[in-house]
Amino acid sequence: MLDLAGSLREWIEEGRDFAVATVVAVGGSAPRPPGAALAVSADGTAVGSVSGGCVEGAVYDLCLQALQEGETLVEQFGYSDEDAFAVGLTCGGTIDVMITPFAGGRRAERAALAAAARSEPVALARVVRGPSGLLGQALLVRPDGSSDGGLGGGPELDRAALDRAGALLDTGRTGTVELSEDGSHCPGGLTLLVESAAPPPRMIVFGAIDFAAALVRAGGFLGYHVTVCDARPVFATRARFPQADEIVVDWPDRYLRRTETDGRTVLCVLTHDAKFDIPLLAEALRLPVAYVGAMGSRRTHEDRNRRLRDAGVSERELARLRSPIGLDLGARTPEETAVSIAAEIVAARHGGTGAPLTGSGRPIHRADREPQPV
Repeated sequence: MLDLAGSLREWIEEGRDFAVATVVAVGGSAPRPPGAALAVSADGTAVGSVSGGCVEGAVYDLCLQALQEGETLVEQFGYSDEDAFAVGLTCGGTIDVMITPFAGGRRAERAALAAAARSEPVALARVVRGPSGLLGQALLVRPDGSSDGGLGGGPELDRAALDRAGALLDTGRTGTVELSEDGSHCPGGLTLLVESAAPPPRMIVFGAIDFAAALVRAGGFLGYHVTVCDARPVFATRARFPQADEIVVDWPDRYLRRTETDGRTVLCVLTHDAKFDIPLLAEALRLPVAYVGAMGSRRTHEDRNRRLRDAGVSERELARLRSPIGLDLGARTPEETAVSIAAEIVAARHGGTGAPLTGSGRPIHRADREPQPV
């Protein structure tokens, strides 16, 4: 739901009533993850999606029903072999959708939407399975540990939810949490969906070359805040990188030591120049970032590994390095190479293999795959 914060904030400011359908659980080959949402206003306007098209019409009608009745409800959609024309998911998976009316009230959700629309980090925990009296109750969680709203089960439950939601917010992840009604962390019949809205993850591209310009565009397309860093001011210019969010002229290793990174940060080293690469990678491979990749031939890779070992980088740290950078797509141009690098980043984030789906027999949407905070 927080992905729709911009549109929903406008609706709130305009005084519109609306309902939001949110995917709260998936099974099998479901097309959208938990947190995906469709919102429908009282005048029939719709934004977002819960299934990519399979069940949008039925969910749209449920949103209008929720607005009329003023009640939160949960509906499951799956695939019916018996009735080819039944409403369901053609991909064969299942999704549970919670429909919540916004016609006054909902303080925690409204505050969360306002914060997300301002690009402020915030998490929203909602009861998606449990006693009917708690269904849909919400708790807003901020990075400093403060909160708004409540789950309706007492202070111990709110404290437990605050702790678990804060942990997901720290890494910008959305997921479900199992708790007991009494607030114990043991699963006990209560499921929360925690949606995190965090600032975009960072992609830092080192080396102001043509390949970097293409990667900047790919990184922006994937939703990263992209920084280009190079020690050479003649190359690190806005004219060469108009789509970068930030351009830094500094020695790469010095900049990396002073800038902020986290568990979602992606570092792409494209300089393939030892005087830049070795001190930079020695620093990068010791940071708890999501991805470290370095461009270069296999000969460059072997020489770089030797130099990094000489610089004191351990085998365990060296094993984190993705080099040569990218997947084997047969890329030649800067744009094709950027696709190769972006594909490897996506695969690393979701635990993908990078292998063709044709003939693999593997599920396309794997419910058992835990998203990584990239």
